[in-house]
Amino acid sequence: MKLPSDIKSFLDEPYELSNDQIQFYQENRYIKLKQVINDQTLRFYNEVITEQVKRMNTVETPLEDRNTYGKAFLQLFNLWREDELVKELIFSKRLAKIATDLMQTEGVRLYHDQALFKEGGGGITPWHADQYYWPLETDKTITAWIPLQETPLALGPLEFSAGSHQIVEGRELEIGDESEVLIQQKLRVTDFKHVIEPFDAGEISFHSGWIFHRAGANSTNQMRKVMTIIYMDRDMRLKQPENNNQLNDWNTWCPGATVGEIINTSINPILHSN
Repeated sequence: MKLPSDIKSFLDEPYELSNDQIQFYQENRYIKLKQVINDQTLRFYNEVITEQVKRMNTVETPLEDRNTYGKAFLQLFNLWREDELVKELIFSKRLAKIATDLMQTEGVRLYHDQALFKEGGGGITPWHADQYYWPLETDKTITAWIPLQETPLALGPLEFSAGSHQIVEGRELEIGDESEVLIQQKLRVTDFKHVIEPFDAGEISFHSGWIFHRAGANSTNQMRKVMTIIYMDRDMRLKQPENNNQLNDWNTWCPGATVGEIINTSINPILHSN
């Protein structure tokens, strides 16, 4: 199958951000943006990514027999390396420019992509901060969270603690039962707003690596389908890993990169430069 020309053109079209939107992101380190993806593109990629997830998924353990993390979602990585159509979305100029503009960098590289499919009856995604896992020198990281359908609260959309990138406590926790309890306790005594909202079709969010976020359970019998793209500053350098997860991420997502140097490997291409 070839990418329809009108979808290809759409993925190259810039999505213009206002100064207010950029300022909102800088203060809160998350933002939700409406109509980033049009209906045709959304329908197309719902089908393409669903098929790719089916091909790659190896999880056969029943939902009730998995731990909290396992119940949260089916998680597949770097679909762009498996399917040329998915690659067109991951390498989209439209999305990469938004990431660049929000972070106020000169450009962005790909860290990696993930499909996060929360099954019907799937559990919560516990509170966590992504950058706990990443051996990256600065906080110039951003994740595009792209629901492949309208996502009401019952499906378990992403939730944010606005501005919580300022909190240092809890950054050492990997995602799980402990992070859910301890981070929730910490956030309860802060003034950071807990944002729980549905996502319209075509609405996507962007959040930074150190903002705390979670997702509710999927209380429906439908799959909640989400694609994510993790971008980093074009000039991001590799830091000395501080835990085994970061060591694993170095070997997996930026193999061959050197501590202290710009991460410039074949699987971390520049996706946008100003």
